[in-house]
Amino acid sequence: MVDGSDDLLQLLQSAADGNQPALGELLDQYRTRLRHMVRLRMDRRVRARVDASDVIQDTFAEASRRLNDYMKNPSVTFFVWLRYLAAQQLQMQHRHHLGVQARDARREVALFGGGLPEAKSAVLAAQLLARLTSPSTAAARAEMKVNLLAALDAMDPIDREILALRHFEQLSNSETAQVLNISTTAACNRYVRALERFRPILAALPGVAESQA
Repeated sequence: MVDGSDDLLQLLQSAADGNQPALGELLDQYRTRLRHMVRLRMDRRVRARVDASDVIQDTFAEASRRLNDYMKNPSVTFFVWLRYLAAQQLQMQHRHHLGVQARDARREVALFGGGLPEAKSAVLAAQLLARLTSPSTAAARAEMKVNLLAALDAMDPIDREILALRHFEQLSNSETAQVLNISTTAACNRYVRALERFRPILAALPGVAESQA
């Protein structure tokens, strides 16, 4: 399922053939997207000890080792495969630094056949607040963040995860379907339902509606 422009496909094949400059150019195209995913899902306790760039470098090293295996059976797009490798590296860091807590099933959403730390409500709330034209006073911003956090916590975990994948990680519908191992139709329907459930909650929060006017 390798997809993309002809230039991207040519670069991917060249990298698989052992062209190191091509591999570097290929991986650099996805660095920003992967960093965003890692920061979104890295536990704050781990973030104090590990930089997202370190996780990405380990991901790229693993991708270099396993690229030929991917090319033999590209069942998902290259970015989704890279994201999976990044998720594995992030999970390893969580388990190393947090121990048993990182293996608690309640703290993970099973994606791609393995546990991936879910997108934290606090991180999503902070990013939402940054995108809104929010009140100027610190007190008003703090109140809005608390309200956004409560609204996100009240959502079903799968709905929150769909919003994180589509709205915050900016995955396409087909990429989201591949990550969740569901059909593209199901992914689209889940996203629509998640938006329908979240928008009334968002609109009802004091200060949020005014900031979007």
